[in-house]
This record gives sequence, structure tokens and C-alpha cells, in this order.
Amino acid sequence: MAKYTFVVFSNPVAGKEDEYNDWYNRHHIPDVLNVPGFVSGHRFELADTQFSRDEKKHRYLALYEIETDDIAATLKELRARGGTADIVPSDAIDMQNVATYIFQPVAEKVMAKDVKRPRRAA
Repeated sequence: MAKYTFVVFSNPVAGKEDEYNDWYNRHHIPDVLNVPGFVSGHRFELADTQFSRDEKKHRYLALYEIETDDIAATLKELRARGGTADIVPSDAIDMQNVATYIFQPVAEKVMAKDVKRPRRAA
């Protein structure tokens, strides 16, 4: 079975951050995880300290793991459930600026503990 990562960047509507986080954590992630093929979901908030000084467009990130032999059918089912009792929307999310991407692995995960770190010449 193929594995994918569904990446979602989003923001709350101004003044609705608490409502947005409550909806996302208590309702949206469980609703999405009820779609066949979705395995897990994990949310993140942009940290204050960043590597790059570029302006950041999104403050929140959600990562979903998907396992399916038909990613198109899985995404079709996700879309079909959107805006229904299965995936209830919220007016606290800024839908105009949501960005979503599907990624597939191109290599095995590498763990730091498994990497030999030779000293590099200066």
C-alpha cells in the first residue's frame, strides 16, 4: 500500500483563533481521520524562532498520513465529505488562504541515531 503525507497550511479568521483551534482539534482532525485511507493527523503552530527571515504566510500546519492504493479516490472521498455532516466546516478558518499538498516518499526515513557523522575538514 502506498504512503502519502497530506500537508495543510492554514490560518484562523482574525479574532477567531480560539474557535479555530477548538474546531480543528476536536472536530476537523477526527472528521478527516474517518475518511478511509487516512491513518493519522498532527497539528503544528509556527514557532517564534525561524531559520529564514522571510515573511510567513501561514501560522498553522496539519500533517496527515495516508495509506492507500488509490490516492485519487481517497481525495475524492475527502472532497465529497467536505461541507456535510461528515466534515463540518467552520467560519473560523480562513478558507481563502488554505494551501494543501500531497507528498509521496522518495526515500526511506533516516534517523539521526543511525547516521555516522564524520568530522568535516574546515
